[in-house]
Amino acid sequence: MMFETIEAALAACREKGLPLWRLFLEDDCRDRGVTAEASLKQMQTLWTRMKESGDSYDGALRSKSGLSGGDGAKMAAYIQKEDSLSNGLIGEIIAQALQMGESNACMRRIVAAPTAGSCGVLPALLLPLYRHKLADDRQVIEALYTAAGFGQVVATRATIAGAEGGCQAEVGTASAMAAAALVTQQGGTPEMAAHALAMALKNLLGLVCDPVAGLVEVPCVKRNVIGAVNAFSAAQMALAGIESRIPADEVIDAMADIGTLLPSCLRETGQGGLAATRTGCDIARELHAKP
Repeated sequence: MMFETIEAALAACREKGLPLWRLFLEDDCRDRGVTAEASLKQMQTLWTRMKESGDSYDGALRSKSGLSGGDGAKMAAYIQKEDSLSNGLIGEIIAQALQMGESNACMRRIVAAPTAGSCGVLPALLLPLYRHKLADDRQVIEALYTAAGFGQVVATRATIAGAEGGCQAEVGTASAMAAAALVTQQGGTPEMAAHALAMALKNLLGLVCDPVAGLVEVPCVKRNVIGAVNAFSAAQMALAGIESRIPADEVIDAMADIGTLLPSCLRETGQGGLAATRTGCDIARELHAKP
């Protein structure tokens, strides 16, 4: 990858007069030695799989542990009520994030974006927009290039692994990618996308990875909701002209530093945080006692 900083990508956009998505498309072609047509085809495939995952959600399914399943259907039903405060786009974002996270827990096919545990964040923003015809396939694919390019910078400068940096590295990065993607889809500038990334990521700094019983279910599924709603908020602020006081690269570096400071019990080991609560320990014992 050519860009190790967000600022380098922004500078290249200014120098070449390119939108972010095109810059990252060309970078992908150079990096993998493929044509633009081949790169676009692969991104289209990922978007198709994401749509298929969203459309194939089954609210009747339950994960093997019994900890996940059905909540996405409950939320989808709730937002249909006239007196629901979330009966618009934001409600659909919440429902979609739950549904995708549950599909992952139920071993359905999903798109890791950037990880399986954070797979619900990006599609939670893009799928509702697409279904309401507020975004077409071309716009979504362009947004996905922005998400992928910025996500790669985060992975290079810091980490996207919960075992290394806590959940801030997974849901936090997914939220930052989704915020930048939404800004791109809405016609915002590269600088706006960078501010959206920075605001989304800094809102989730310090988020620990504490999976109950060591499974990517509790609290992981519902954290996808927080990541999606956070991304939506950050993108809207950036599109309004609100800027992050801390530059994106410095936010990413802060996330990396925080990740190294987190004790191992808060980095996916299932030994601290919610996993260490009385109920969390009870659940773990019950599951481990099953034949």
